[in-house]
Amino acid sequence: MEQSPAPLREVTLEEAVSLAIQLQKNNQLSEAADVYRRILELAPDHPGALHYSGVLAHRQGRSDDGIALIERSLALEPNRADWYSNLGIILRARGKVDDAILAYQHALSLDPNHVNAHSNLGVLLRAQGRLAEAEAAYRTAIRLDPEHIDAYHNLGMLLAGQRRTREAVVCYCKVVTLNPRHASARRLLALAHCTLGQPEKAVEIFERWLEEEPDNAIAQHMLAACSGQAVPTRASDAFVEKTFDTFAASFDSKLAQLSYRAPALVAALLEDAGFEASKHLDVLDAGCGTGLCGPLVAPFARRLVGVDLSSGMLAQARQRNVYDDLVKSELTTYLREHKEAFDVIVSADTLVYFGALEEVVAAAAEALRLGGSLIFTLEEPIDGEVTTDYRLEMHGRYSHAREHVEQLLAHAGLLSKIVPAELRMEAGAAVAGLVIRATKPPGPRAQV
Repeated sequence: MEQSPAPLREVTLEEAVSLAIQLQKNNQLSEAADVYRRILELAPDHPGALHYSGVLAHRQGRSDDGIALIERSLALEPNRADWYSNLGIILRARGKVDDAILAYQHALSLDPNHVNAHSNLGVLLRAQGRLAEAEAAYRTAIRLDPEHIDAYHNLGMLLAGQRRTREAVVCYCKVVTLNPRHASARRLLALAHCTLGQPEKAVEIFERWLEEEPDNAIAQHMLAACSGQAVPTRASDAFVEKTFDTFAASFDSKLAQLSYRAPALVAALLEDAGFEASKHLDVLDAGCGTGLCGPLVAPFARRLVGVDLSSGMLAQARQRNVYDDLVKSELTTYLREHKEAFDVIVSADTLVYFGALEEVVAAAAEALRLGGSLIFTLEEPIDGEVTTDYRLEMHGRYSHAREHVEQLLAHAGLLSKIVPAELRMEAGAAVAGLVIRATKPPGPRAQV
């Protein structure tokens, strides 16, 4: 005899919120969003549904909506330290550093032992150059939780930036002890050994990593960088995609800590070219990343397109609302498919992942219209020695000899202007680079 199915029962609002949170944890984001929507239709001021739907909105790439929802939840329940900490995370991702600091400080005023708030506050204090306060915040987090991986990792980066490399090694070793497969800590530990003049230890780290994960693109690329063996002519698509997807959400704040200037330098050389900021050009942001160049070149653009290999980066760029189109593609392939499509191509800190530039420069020249300009940055050799056309440095990016770049651009039929510049700070030292404008000569009827 068949049993009758158990009768369905209505769930409470709290049970529904718990269900949505569980769906969220399981990465069933659309299902979770549907449950939150139903809850808020019945109870528009439900604090929990507002808050966690705000967290979800951020995960779905709608961070501004997420901030608004979380702020509504905190107006209803202002004594939730965790909720202020979550607000700080999203504000930080949107580049609102001062507001994020206030959110973390508010969380700590409610709960002085909130470990994540201390650790995350340290990240933002470091971004503002308040290094002693940042170090204190990290060390407080570690005192409260001696196994807090993020606090050790971030403290290591702060110490390395102050050239306190041996202390940084201790932090990275602690991270790897707590999580032997922590990719970033492994990489940073290896780089710290390189800084200490111990490249053989860096090689050991990457070789051991590849024994565990033979196809890991990051370990493969960095082993080549540290050993000088089997150096590729450019970073693989897999390396670029995996590297930038990993830290897309925190990319802008990390660069702020490094006094990152490449987008501003590129925009300045565009303005110097004599182009008017009158929205009459078709512009490509090649390797757009999170879109830092976008707002700077948008005044020149009738149409602004961004192309990048990283889906995570493109999601961040989309939130700037300045691009007419964002495309996931390998750069050289994209350029070859768009002959004479652009008046200007800008590329900040992208071609440093190319060693041999011949193919990408030739493709860019073909993608430019007559009179158009390619404006990009490169890095110069760390030790100043120019013995080859290009070199894969131990940090994983390529440096290029200026004379080689000049010859290469001339061979591509481009007229070049090259300006030396400091692109950012790294490990407490300025990164020497080149800002380059390569112009396709105008035809008899071209207007520049």
